[in-house]
Amino acid sequence: MNELLGRVFNFEKQVFANESALYNSLASEGQSPKALMISCADSRIVPEHIVQARPGDLFVCRNAGNIVPPHATQNGGVTSTVEYAVMVLGVRDIIVCGHSDCGAMKALSTEADLTSMPNVAAWLRHSRAAQQVCRQSYTDDLSDAEKLRNMALENVVAQLAHLRTHPSVASGIATGDIALHGWYVDIHAGQVLGLDGETGRFLPMREDQPMPIALPHARRLAGEGQYAIAAE
Repeated sequence: MNELLGRVFNFEKQVFANESALYNSLASEGQSPKALMISCADSRIVPEHIVQARPGDLFVCRNAGNIVPPHATQNGGVTSTVEYAVMVLGVRDIIVCGHSDCGAMKALSTEADLTSMPNVAAWLRHSRAAQQVCRQSYTDDLSDAEKLRNMALENVVAQLAHLRTHPSVASGIATGDIALHGWYVDIHAGQVLGLDGETGRFLPMREDQPMPIALPHARRLAGEGQYAIAAE
C-alpha cells in the first residue's frame, strides 16, 4: 500500500511536470471528453489505458459488472453520469465495456448464493436479461469458462439496451448525435472485441478493418417522412 500511495509524489514531480501545459489547459478551459465509457470496477481493467487516453479524452463511469440500470425516476450514480455526459459535456459516443473473468458475471453464470450481500444481489438484478438469455438460448454442454464469457458478452448487449431507455440517450440516437459501442476486453489475450450491430456478434478490432459499432451515428426518427407520404 505504501508503494501505491507513494506514486502520488511521482505524479507531481514527473507526470504533471511533463504534461503541465495540458493540465493547465484543462484547468482553465474545462473538459471536453470524446466519449463516455461505462466499465467494470475490476482493478485489472483501466479504461484510459485500453484506449491510450490522455487526461481530458475520456469520461469514465465504473461499477461492478459495467451495469447501466434502466432509466427510472430514482436518482442513481450511473443515470446521473450518463445524463451529465450527454447533456452537458456533449459526448457523441458511449461505450459499455465488459471483460473476461468478471466476478459479477461469474456470480450470475454460477447462480451464486448472494444472500450475505443483499446490495450486490440487488445490483446484479439489472443483468437478469443477460442471465435469462444464457440460460435458455445456449446449449448446456458448455464449459464454465465458456458460460462466463457468454454471460459477459450478453451483459454488454443488455446494458446497451438499458442505455436506450435514458431520455438523453434516446434523443441523441434519434437525431444521429450519439453512437453506442459494446466492447469486451479479453485480459488473457490482450484483445478487445467490439459488438457489430448488423450481425449481433463481437468481432476483434483490427487496424486494417472497419471498427465494429453496435449502433452508429444515424438519424432515426420513426415518424419522419410519413406526412409527406400521406400528402402524396
